[in-house]
Parts: sequence; C-alpha cells; structure tokens
Amino acid sequence: MTEDASRAGWLQQARAYLSHADPVLAQLIDERPDFDPRAWLTELPPMNLYGALLFQVTGQQLSVAATRRTVARIQALFDGHLPAPAELLAVDPGQLRQAGLSWRKVSTLRDLAERMTDGRLDPDTLSTMSDDELLAELTVIPGIGPWTVQGALLVALRREDVVLPGDLALRKAIQAAYQLDHRPAEQEVLAIAEKWRPYRSLATSYLFSAAFERAEAPPVAPSGRREQA
Repeated sequence: MTEDASRAGWLQQARAYLSHADPVLAQLIDERPDFDPRAWLTELPPMNLYGALLFQVTGQQLSVAATRRTVARIQALFDGHLPAPAELLAVDPGQLRQAGLSWRKVSTLRDLAERMTDGRLDPDTLSTMSDDELLAELTVIPGIGPWTVQGALLVALRREDVVLPGDLALRKAIQAAYQLDHRPAEQEVLAIAEKWRPYRSLATSYLFSAAFERAEAPPVAPSGRREQA
C-alpha cells in the first residue's frame, strides 16, 4: 500500500469516528468533503522541531500577522530560513531583539538552542518521545509552556492526538461552532475535546478551518495566546 493510500484510509477512518462521536464535527466534515488537514502547513516555512518551537515562542502574546512579520525578519537574518540551534547561538542576541523578539523570548530560544547543541537535549531522541514525555522534557525551560510544545507537536511532528486548549483562536472557533454564549476556558476545551480522542489533531484542524473561513482569511498556524511557563 502506498503512503497516499494509507493516509487516505486513515483520514476516512478518522472522519467516520469523529462524525459518530460529535454531531458538530459531523456537520463540519460533511460541509468539507475535500478538506486537507495539512494544507495550512504550506503557509508556513519548513520547520523541524527547533524551528517549530521557535515559531511558537515567537507567537506568544502576538497576533497571527505580527507573528508572521517577526518570523520573516528572523528568517532574513539567516538567508531566508529558520535557524538551527547552532546558527541562532552564533548571532548577536541584539539582532534577534531588533527582529522583534523580546529579551525574554531571546533568552528562551538561546537556552533551548544551548541544550540542543551541548547534548542535554537530543532532537532525534525528542522526536521519538511520547507527547507527555516531550511536554515534561521541554516545559522545564523558562518561557516554554504546554501550549508552545503542543503547537510544535502539531506542526513539526504531525502528532495525531494534539489539542491546544489555551490557544485563543481555537477557543473562539469552538465558541462559534458549538454556539456557546461564552468563550470556553481551557478545561472546557479539554472536556469538549475528550470525545475526539485519538483524533484531536484532525478535529482541531477542522475547527480552525471553519473559523478562518468565517473570517475570510487563509489558514495559518495558531498563535496569539499569552503563555506563562
């Protein structure tokens, strides 16, 4: 079986499961027969795990538009690509500050880069860890909290059962899709998403898609929520 055929079979199974588990998602799925849950990734620069964490840290407290502008300025420092850990450590921190990162974010990204270059963290080993193990390993770094790691799990590692309960865009999407009279708190998002297991990433993609369609904006990576580690 080819990879495309295997992926198509997985999507069919996941969509059927979500449709049976949640009538709101069933409607979103029925309305989007040709939906590609990975299409929004084409809007982003290529990212490995460090790049995805850099992207998520950059987006803390920023709107999607501001995140994109800052990421573009960072890429310009590195010949158009997101830096590897060693490349980031080789530039003057002041240049990162001038690109739009706060000093706290610069410190976080340098701390993470140092751990990935001195052997304390091995990117290959991190990529094989479970979601919970990766969360535990990375959230000890000041400035990196669960939302940052979950975004990297979704973007860089393509994990299939990730939800971003603290992400403002997702909370707004759930409020609209489920016609709530309030913006759901993180615990309410987790409670709603419990029925989506083990396909929470796909469910999240559908909700983001619906929200972006309502806003008449192209799909982009979730961002804009303040996180405190």
